[in-house]
Amino acid sequence: MTKSVGFIGAGQLGEPMVMRLVGAGHHVLVYSRRNEVRDRLTAGGAASVGSVAELAAESDILISCLFSDTQLRETGLGRDGFIANAKSGSVFVSHTTGTISTLEALRDSSAAAPVILDAPVSGTAENIAAGTLTVLVGGPDHAVAAVTPVLAAYADPVVATGDLGSALAIKLINNLLFAANAQLLAAATQLGDDLGVEPGALLSALQVCSARSGAASHADRIGGIDRFAELGGPFLRKDIAACRQAAAEAAVDLGLLGTVVRTGPLALDDGDSASGGSSR
Repeated sequence: MTKSVGFIGAGQLGEPMVMRLVGAGHHVLVYSRRNEVRDRLTAGGAASVGSVAELAAESDILISCLFSDTQLRETGLGRDGFIANAKSGSVFVSHTTGTISTLEALRDSSAAAPVILDAPVSGTAENIAAGTLTVLVGGPDHAVAAVTPVLAAYADPVVATGDLGSALAIKLINNLLFAANAQLLAAATQLGDDLGVEPGALLSALQVCSARSGAASHADRIGGIDRFAELGGPFLRKDIAACRQAAAEAAVDLGLLGTVVRTGPLALDDGDSASGGSSR
């Protein structure tokens, strides 16, 4: 029997995910409030439904690629949300980099809630188009095994990480480390300026030196640390806020990583008044 794959959150990352799912031969249902997005998706082979509730009721596997915990709660909770209307025996896959408390709230809101998996991603729209997005997945083994062939339409690798919440914990650590790397890169760029080194030359040289990093490679690829801060700042600030919330809920300290993120040159930590200034 063909499984229906529902999708909500067809934005910058979600839209190419849908196209990859359709291209892999899956029966894909989508819900989008934006007419232009819905038209593109249906033209590409996806089927459109009229509400979140209808999407949930018809999906064996429901995937969301929503920006924040707030959006997850708004679409998931309540009598019209995807939890209350989920198909019996279905699995819900969340690509949101958020907190385990939100996923637990979704799970506990209904006795008939679907199996919930935390599945944060690492990569870009270009990775999705190439089928090389990294997806971490936490939750019951049988559910992870069921969704892995579906996620493989746009993800390689798909990494099982353990119980529900484990994937989010790993992703938040990764993002905090990435943000710390970005702060150190910005500081290095400032030092380079003081020493008369052209920023582009520094970034280019770092790609073949021992201090190379994912942050340095990304900044070099897109045009420098200022462009990096402009494009990546909103996402990093959202993820750092989620990191701080998750740490507070677990009563743990972010330690040196948190200090670097908070005090570096880039304005990446909206929640702390001691945050560094904006990029130059």
